[in-house]
Amino acid sequence: MLKEDFLKSLIAEDIGRGDLFSRISESKEIRAYIIAKSDGVFGGREYIEVLAKMYDLALMWNIKDAEAFEKGEKLLFVSGDSKRILSLERSILDIALHASSIATLTAQYVQKLRGTGVKLLDTRKTRPLLRAFEKYAVRCGGGINHRMGLDDCLMLKDTHLQTIDDLDSFMKEVREKIPFTSKVEIECESLSMAKKAMQAGADIVMCDNMSFDETKEVVAFRNANYPHILLEASGNVTLESIAKIAQTGVDAISSGAIIHQANWIDLSMKVEA
Repeated sequence: MLKEDFLKSLIAEDIGRGDLFSRISESKEIRAYIIAKSDGVFGGREYIEVLAKMYDLALMWNIKDAEAFEKGEKLLFVSGDSKRILSLERSILDIALHASSIATLTAQYVQKLRGTGVKLLDTRKTRPLLRAFEKYAVRCGGGINHRMGLDDCLMLKDTHLQTIDDLDSFMKEVREKIPFTSKVEIECESLSMAKKAMQAGADIVMCDNMSFDETKEVVAFRNANYPHILLEASGNVTLESIAKIAQTGVDAISSGAIIHQANWIDLSMKVEA
């Protein structure tokens, strides 16, 4: 969904048939600001800038996407017609709150991986119709996007594998029918399945909910036999466990928690006196 279409839907949801305050108030030029009431990492600027152009609002930023901020900082000043600013207040804040909350948690996970060379990936566990926005927020936090949808990478999960009688034959057909640039990832729950996936020609093997020791065995087998294949670890990844998982030698760790477990930080909008 294009940013403009997303924003139009967001505004329509809140304003509905019209802001009742706008019916009885007089327009005047005002300046408002967003103030941080907690620490965090900012996200949402790309979307707020598009929204400001749509409604002829002037912005003065004190922060960029992916930059950290502290409680008490004034992050953004918004100038323009009072009716427009007050009607859009909640929408602007929700954009910043949602994106910044995901970015803040993502940054905490990324910090745990600092110096390991292991990448932090998101997943498709996103809220309906918010995937592009939430994955953008992950990037603001320093994470890397996994596939956006079913059309940019073929992942064979356990449910898919249950329908495949001969993995080798299936993979030969896959290479003849999917785009040349598309990769194939196979989800594996054991060392034996990981070996089969590599032998069948996977580009990426996911170590799904494997133990630390078994993941290390998969890494050792990959290094000795298929060094070109990428390894991803997934399942029950937490801030407490991610550093240890990285020690196995995988190339990337994926986590849905960086999106669906992000608690909202505290931002507020005030109008200057």
